[in-house]
Amino acid sequence: MSQELPALYGIENTNRSGGELWTKNRFNSTFPVALACYMRDEGIKPVYISVDDAAHHTATDDRIGFSDVFGLSGRGARIKFDFEASFEPFHQYCYDNLPSIDLATRTPGGTYKRPIEIKLTVLPDNSTAHLPSDRWSSELVLRPVTSAYATLSLIDSMMQRDTSFKDRVRNLVEPTATSIQDWTNIAEIRSRRGAILESLGQALELLSTDQKPYLLQPIWKTQAKSPMLAERCFDIFVWSDAALLKSYLDAAEADSSSGVSRPLRECARTLRCINELVIVGRISYDDVYLGMPLGNLNDKSASFNGRVTLRYMQHARLRRPAVKRDALRRIILNHGERMLSPERRFDATIFFTCQELLQ
Repeated sequence: MSQELPALYGIENTNRSGGELWTKNRFNSTFPVALACYMRDEGIKPVYISVDDAAHHTATDDRIGFSDVFGLSGRGARIKFDFEASFEPFHQYCYDNLPSIDLATRTPGGTYKRPIEIKLTVLPDNSTAHLPSDRWSSELVLRPVTSAYATLSLIDSMMQRDTSFKDRVRNLVEPTATSIQDWTNIAEIRSRRGAILESLGQALELLSTDQKPYLLQPIWKTQAKSPMLAERCFDIFVWSDAALLKSYLDAAEADSSSGVSRPLRECARTLRCINELVIVGRISYDDVYLGMPLGNLNDKSASFNGRVTLRYMQHARLRRPAVKRDALRRIILNHGERMLSPERRFDATIFFTCQELLQ
């Protein structure tokens, strides 16, 4: 009898072969999807970070299930997981090539359902590890394509609405956007900071009525700075597209630097995108997300440490995650831990925990 190959729970229909599930920079996205499938089948909903009617962030665990996150229900091969893939339906909104996203879900017949960014984060991070455990949180590092897809996700929802709704959005963003002569000019963007943030805030408040699950943020909790997993160590927080963009706005409003911070840059980019999409229906990804550095490197769009994310992730499950570490025996199948590289921190933690669990 042939030995069963290493596998991850729930990932049966995918663009990655068995060995590719475990390699560098890939396990950080494949394991979270397996964790999500496991939580779905155990009846555990994610903590959903969204924006309420007053444009405030809320975190609840009774709003959505993982069928909402994936965009379709079912298990096994009924969901196609395409990792590091472009979300084809959004190409209609771009003149040029749209970079890949961490995950695109599809039906077995090929219909695209959700673009999903995945950010695996450790709890606590360096900024909160020294604090009491009820103040622990995780760092969230975001890239420009993350905010681009979040914007396109909101606009895609807007395109399904009637003309009057689109006109309302246009009236909120067009006066400020058209007043900017050069989107690449640091001085001009800085001088228009107040107008940019006010216009974007009003637009996001209106657009958030159609917000959707977008960013999957699994947490793995350790025993403070120890590499050992806590007894309750895994959970998943899910950010809506609007909630993620609103976090850039919050950070830009709180910033007092004299230049253009990364969050302010993302706000300017987002306002420009919304305006161009409302008026002409398309953007140039390269012009907006590569051609507007505004004094910053393009490697990331923002970095929020645990002290910042705590305000958004404040929930009982941040202190007591829903999934215990012995669930690894059901998430990692057929000794898949042997495929990991222990020189990487998360891999090492999983590898050695599995050795302990299987003794």
